Amino acid sequence: MVNSSYNPDVLNCIANLSNDEVFTPPELANRVLDLLPQDLFKSPDTKFLDPFSKSGVFLREIVKRLDRGLESTIPDRQLRIDHILHNQVFGIAITELTSYLSRRSLYCSKHANGKYSVSHFTTESGNILYANRSHTWENGKCKYCGATEAPRQSNMPTCSFTQTTPNNSLEI
Repeated sequence: MVNSSYNPDVLNCIANLSNDEVFTPPELANRVLDLLPQDLFKSPDTKFLDPFSKSGVFLREIVKRLDRGLESTIPDRQLRIDHILHNQVFGIAITELTSYLSRRSLYCSKHANGKYSVSHFTTESGNILYANRSHTWENGKCKYCGATEAPRQSNMPTCSFTQTTPNNSLEI
C-alpha cells in the first residue's frame, strides 16, 4: 500500500539524479548555511549571491531563513517575501535549464513575471540571471570561463560566465 502522505522534496530527488551536474541536497545546503552568522538572516540589508545556481536550493533555503528572521522587521508576509526576492537573493544560473529550475524553486514559476510567481517582477529572469554566451578562445582557453579549447566535440556547451561592469552591475 502506498503512503499518500509522503511528499518528497523535489530538490532531494534532483540531487540524487546521475548526470554531469552535481545538485546540492537541501540538507547539505542547510548545513553550510548553519556555518554563517545567523544574524545575517535578521537584516533586511544582507545580500546573497549564488554564482553557480543549479536547482536554486541554496537560494530557497536562504529565503526561508530570511522569511523567519525578518518577521518582526517586516510583519506583512507578502511585503517581506517581495523585499527578500527583489533585494536580497540573487543567482547566476550555469545553463538555461538550471535557470528555469532555480526560478521554479525561488518564485514557484518558470518565469519571475509569470502568473504564478510568488512575487511580481518586470522581467522573466527576476534575479536569476543566465545568458547563452559562446566561448571566446585565447591561447587555448576560454577567456571567460577557463575551459580548455582542444579537443572538443561539436556540441560543446556554451560559456555561462557573467562579468561585472565598472559600475559593479551584473552584465551577462
